[in-house]
Amino acid sequence: MSDMSGVSERIRLSVPVIVEGKYDKARLSQVVDAVIVPTDGFAVFNNAEKRAMIRRLGERGVILLSDSDGGGRLIRSHLRGMLDGIPVYDVYAPAIRGKEPRKSAPSKAGILGVEGVPNDVLRGLFEKLTAAHPELLREPGSVPSDSGQGKNPVTKALLYELGLNGTAGSSERRAAVAEALGLPRDMTVNAFCAAVNLISSEEEVRERCRCLDS
Repeated sequence: MSDMSGVSERIRLSVPVIVEGKYDKARLSQVVDAVIVPTDGFAVFNNAEKRAMIRRLGERGVILLSDSDGGGRLIRSHLRGMLDGIPVYDVYAPAIRGKEPRKSAPSKAGILGVEGVPNDVLRGLFEKLTAAHPELLREPGSVPSDSGQGKNPVTKALLYELGLNGTAGSSERRAAVAEALGLPRDMTVNAFCAAVNLISSEEEVRERCRCLDS
């Protein structure tokens, strides 16, 4: 199976995708343009802050993508219980035998985790999902948002204006705003924009910045 990294345009999703770890997130980000939240494996079981963040980001629905081994099934089951009342869309990684390049030995189950699944296979999974649920797609140039009429999206230009991107100290300033909004501190600019457009507004971001400056 060939890896299509960099060849096809990423699939734009309107809801966040939950994965197990940071390497899964790195792989999936080559295929989809969306908010991607890693659970840090089983750590999410005892991390109330992470669970609250996932519920907040997923108010309009979430996509679950986990490894196809026993651990992945356990994490998926836990998340489904945690997300009771929220639309959940399941995507299952295929059971492909092998090991990830960064690992010295295969997993106990002997199959690839999400991080090792080729991009074209992942793309096929999400194309099948969005064909069945077209509401999960968003238009080119748009951001994942529940904005409605009259709500201005949070953009990179706004972040620059507020000193949250492209200026001295912007990374730490953006991290502080993210934390105040209940989001991870280490989000990229694109992920920050997408997440804020899901759960907040331009005015709230401006207000958080005013608080930092006061």
